[in-house]
Amino acid sequence: MIGINNIGCHIASERISNFEKAEKHGVTHDFIMEKIGIVSVARKKSSEKASDLCALAYTDLLARLKESALDDIEFLCVCTQNGDYQLPQISSILQSKLGISKKCAAFDISLGCSGYVYSLHIAKSFMESCGFKRGLLFTSDPYSEIIDLNDKNTDLLFGDGATATMLAENAVFDLGKGVFETDGKMFEHLIKCNNKKLVMNGRGIFNFAMLYVPDVVSQCLNANALNKEDIDLFLLHQASKYIIDNLCKRMKLDMGKVPFLIKEYGNTVSSSIPIVLRDYLSKSDKKTILICGFGVGLSIASSILRRR
Repeated sequence: MIGINNIGCHIASERISNFEKAEKHGVTHDFIMEKIGIVSVARKKSSEKASDLCALAYTDLLARLKESALDDIEFLCVCTQNGDYQLPQISSILQSKLGISKKCAAFDISLGCSGYVYSLHIAKSFMESCGFKRGLLFTSDPYSEIIDLNDKNTDLLFGDGATATMLAENAVFDLGKGVFETDGKMFEHLIKCNNKKLVMNGRGIFNFAMLYVPDVVSQCLNANALNKEDIDLFLLHQASKYIIDNLCKRMKLDMGKVPFLIKEYGNTVSSSIPIVLRDYLSKSDKKTILICGFGVGLSIASSILRRR
C-alpha cells in the first residue's frame, strides 16, 4: 500500500515585512498580527521558476532520506497552477532537471489550496493501479508572479514555497478515505484572468470556508469511522489566522491541535499543508491527522493520515 514516506520543502529565503507595508495598504500592526497573522512573506528570486523551487524541495528531501539521488522513481506529479510556462507541463521539465529516468510517468494537476489532498489520492491510486513502488509528488505555486503589489488582500498574504513528498510502500502515514466538494458558482472569489493579476474577495473566501469546511471535516470523520477526539492533529490549509481561529471556534476544536505556522513566510497555497506536515513525520505521538485544503475553485478536500 502506497503512503507518505517523507517530505522535503523549500521556502524562499527573502522575507518582505508586512509591517513595512502597513501604511501603504492602510492597515494597522494589530490587523496584521490578529487578522492575517503573517508578519512577513517569502519571496523567490525573479529568475526562479516553479520548477526551481521544486528542485530545491527535492534537494531537501534527499538530505532527509540521506541519499545523493533517487534512481528508482517511476512516477512524478506536480500540483501547480503557476507552472514555468503555459505549456509544456512542469512535470516534464522537472523530470529532466532532476535527472530522473525517462521510464517515469509524469503529469501535472491544476489545483490550488485543496491540491495537496487531491493529489495524494490521485497519486496513490495511479501508483497502485500501475504497480509502482516509489513516486514523487511536488507542490509549487509561486504567487509572487501573479499578485498585485498594491492589493492588500494578496500582497500581505501569499508567500513562495514548494514541497516534495516521497510516496512509497514503506510509508510513515497511510491515506484514509477522502471527502471532496466543489462550488464552481463562487469561482470569481479567487481568480486570475488572462494577462491580469490575481484578484481575491477575502470576505467571500471567508464565508465559503465557514459555511462548507466544518461539514466536509465532519463528513471526513464519519467516512473514516472517527470522532474529533480521535484526531491528534487537525492540519488545515494555512489560509490566514482569522480563518483558522474562526474555523476552530465553529468546529469546537482544541486550538492546541490546530497549528498555524505561517507567521514568517505566508500562505503557500498547495504547499501549505505538506510544509507543516513535514515537521510532524517524526513525532510518533501524532498517530491520526486530519488534513483539509480549501480555496481557489472554490474547492475543498479532506482526508485522514494514519501512522503505521
